[in-house]
Amino acid sequence: MNENIAKRNALLAQKTIQGLASRNMTGHWAASREEALAVALSLIPEGSSVTMGGCMSAHEIGLVDALKKGNYNFIDRDATADKRAAMLAAYDADVFLASANAMTDDGVLVNVDGNSNRVSAIAQGPRKVVFIVGMNKVCPDVDSAMKRARGVAAPTNAQRFGLSTPCSKTGACADCKSPDTICCQILITRFSRHPGRIHVVLVNDSLGF
Repeated sequence: MNENIAKRNALLAQKTIQGLASRNMTGHWAASREEALAVALSLIPEGSSVTMGGCMSAHEIGLVDALKKGNYNFIDRDATADKRAAMLAAYDADVFLASANAMTDDGVLVNVDGNSNRVSAIAQGPRKVVFIVGMNKVCPDVDSAMKRARGVAAPTNAQRFGLSTPCSKTGACADCKSPDTICCQILITRFSRHPGRIHVVLVNDSLGF
């Protein structure tokens, strides 16, 4: 990564971490994917029950592999026949892993969801939520974060899942009501009433969609 971009990311991350703190959430800075993995693991005690939504960023920093190999009760919905049971287990998990489709530089998290298991677990249930967020997802305000979530993340995920939505064909949001739409629920997390529950690991890299 260009050193000037890295410096800009580090400075912006400090502003974002301050914004998260003002919202009763905890931000962490990681200068690389390797640092992000170390920070994330420091937030997950051994023996914890851990589950996740479809968090590509956690895969990209090696966190999922580390949890599978380590002393953790990792509930892998992709490795079980009863996916509903695996998703419901998230609500009583010690740790839920997630990313943000977008977030503001003052700490507001924006997520859109199709089945809504991910946004509902972020909102309530798991004792701790650990977000892995690349600096590519940090936006100036809620409006731009919403545009990124629906105009970038949603079309890319629709294509990834092979869904028949207008955005998967055009690459642009059509505000559709397609049976395959993955913009069923929109969660804006602007404050946490529970200190220590939400942690955001900001990574000096481009992660996820």
